[in-house]
Amino acid sequence: MPDTKTAYTLPDDKTLLMLDDDGPFRNRMARALEHRGFEVSAIETVEEAKIAARQNPPAFAVLDMRLEDGNGLDVVEDLHRARPDCKIVMLTGYGNLATAVAAVKAGAVDYLAKPADADDVCKALLANPGDSPAPPENPMSADRVRWEHIQRVYELCGKNVSETARRLNMHRRTLQRILAKRAPR
Repeated sequence: MPDTKTAYTLPDDKTLLMLDDDGPFRNRMARALEHRGFEVSAIETVEEAKIAARQNPPAFAVLDMRLEDGNGLDVVEDLHRARPDCKIVMLTGYGNLATAVAAVKAGAVDYLAKPADADDVCKALLANPGDSPAPPENPMSADRVRWEHIQRVYELCGKNVSETARRLNMHRRTLQRILAKRAPR
């Protein structure tokens, strides 16, 4: 995350719920958002987030899409029921059009692919309704997007190379060579 912090105009209620099961990422993002003026509650599970949404509904939320105990979309309904004006941004390491549409239909104001930085999250949370977001400063390269997609399908197939190759319509040996390489930048 960049060291330079953009000045943001925050409303009076700066409460923010951060839900992510990746501990280091959650803690790093929570600290970065606190440095930008938010009052962050960092939470690890869907159940904890639902309880927090009912007991102390935040003005903002940053939710991971896929979690070990469920889906961040499950929390969106509870947040909007407790506080209809809550602005929610969904984060995911496995971005695709269907999940982006589902997130926005559920009530999220934006959908960002990991690794999103705190400035991108702040811009999405504080954007005026109807404003189109600016293009990302450092978008993932096409090679990186392809690699992320292959990794996602590989994980969903239980790390079965033959099944992954079949679903991606590629030769098994080609897939093995791709999986053996490091992630592109």
